[in-house]
Amino acid sequence: MAMIDKIQALSKEYFDDVVFYRRHFHATPELSMQESKTAAYIAARLRETGIAFGEGVAETGIVAHIEGKNPKSRLIALRADMDALPIHEKNRVEYRSANPGVMHACGHDVHMASLLGTARILQALRNEWEGTVRLIFQPSEEKYPGGASLMIQQGVLENPRPDAIFGQHVYPGLPAGKAGIRSGNYMASTDEVYLTVKGRGGHAAAPQENVDPIVIASHIVVGLQQIVSRHATPAIPTVLSFGRMIADGQTNVIPDEVTLEGTFRTFDEAWREQAHLRIREVAVFIAQGMRGDCEVFIDRGYPFLVNNHRLAANFRQYAGEYLGWDNVEELELSMTGEDFAYYSQKTDACFYRLGTRNVEQGITSNVHTPTFDIDEKALETGMGLMAYVAIRELSDGNKA
Repeated sequence: MAMIDKIQALSKEYFDDVVFYRRHFHATPELSMQESKTAAYIAARLRETGIAFGEGVAETGIVAHIEGKNPKSRLIALRADMDALPIHEKNRVEYRSANPGVMHACGHDVHMASLLGTARILQALRNEWEGTVRLIFQPSEEKYPGGASLMIQQGVLENPRPDAIFGQHVYPGLPAGKAGIRSGNYMASTDEVYLTVKGRGGHAAAPQENVDPIVIASHIVVGLQQIVSRHATPAIPTVLSFGRMIADGQTNVIPDEVTLEGTFRTFDEAWREQAHLRIREVAVFIAQGMRGDCEVFIDRGYPFLVNNHRLAANFRQYAGEYLGWDNVEELELSMTGEDFAYYSQKTDACFYRLGTRNVEQGITSNVHTPTFDIDEKALETGMGLMAYVAIRELSDGNKA
């Protein structure tokens, strides 16, 4: 029996168990850096499978290794994130969150369950492939500074350094059974912008006696749009958006200050630094020109995510072989962010998407919504595809 047939057969054999894993994770979600019960469950499943692992990496992370024949020949890392979001689930399913206000609304339950399934497949076939696979169960993808950065600091990419790292993420834009990939720049850097606009409040009927921070803040929001339209190179995708503006006045009261919160995203580190300076300059100059002031704080977030061209081409080949060429889609550039980007800045990396949509079943909600769910057939695809990608990359990844 060919390797691909063996992997597909094992994916079907383990499917019910992996569905059970996923539903357990979904019903018992934990927020970033609080994933202790989640980690204990993962450890128990690895222990049952006979896979060696270490616990407590970046507090709640787990790193495991599966050795095939000639284990020092090549090392491939596979990553799954563990944390949930502070969202109250609205799905009426038997496995809905039992932790009010916390939900696996970004599919990390799928990622963990799939990687456990992949681990079982790789362990079962370990005498039939060469090299070593490192399994990374990572905490706190959703919360800055990101569990990826913390695990990297603690050596997850060292001793030895992996030849490549792959990450899989749910994607409700694709039907279950499909996968998506984009070569090169894929996801944006993610910085948070906080502005405090200060004026002098007073009675709204006497504006001449006040320095109105609401008017100043409004001019700043409009003025900052030129950072994108007139300062950014058109070839570099850039977004600057404000989603929160707080002016605690009344219908007849102008407040002393206004706070603004937004996000800045792009795909170039040099331009990212320049843009931070210009955001500060524009906001401060506009405020001062209107007799007010503005304090600027930019919280530097995740870097942009880049898919290594060789690995992306390899993945496209492997996925086509495993799923059929009609089931591999080319993805568009995304302005969303992911802390997998930290890995991609340190070593050859490939971050691909796993389709989870099923229109007939009404499974169409996007991630980060209270009604997000998946067609669980995606779990069979996810565990098998990742196992096949790992084995193929270990055996002849350098040849592509």
